[in-house]
Amino acid sequence: MFSYTYQTKGTCSREIEVELEGKTIRRVSFEGGCPGNLSGISKLVEGMDIDHVIGRFAGTRCGNRPTSCPDQLSIALREAYAAQEAK
Repeated sequence: MFSYTYQTKGTCSREIEVELEGKTIRRVSFEGGCPGNLSGISKLVEGMDIDHVIGRFAGTRCGNRPTSCPDQLSIALREAYAAQEAK
């Protein structure tokens, strides 16, 4: 299992912790943000393939902001996978 911590940019959440096993998401947790929504997103994506989640969440906006917590999760997943592969 590979753990990665991503510092979010432009969202209410401050940090996303991701645990991957290959391309499978084992765990996601958000620090800050909307607890109910982010807890739901975390439970929803557990066990899913990162490419599927990235495809669904990338580019999602929150109101007038250019990003959102789901969009930031897609970035975190890309970075986590790249870091996992570099090890």
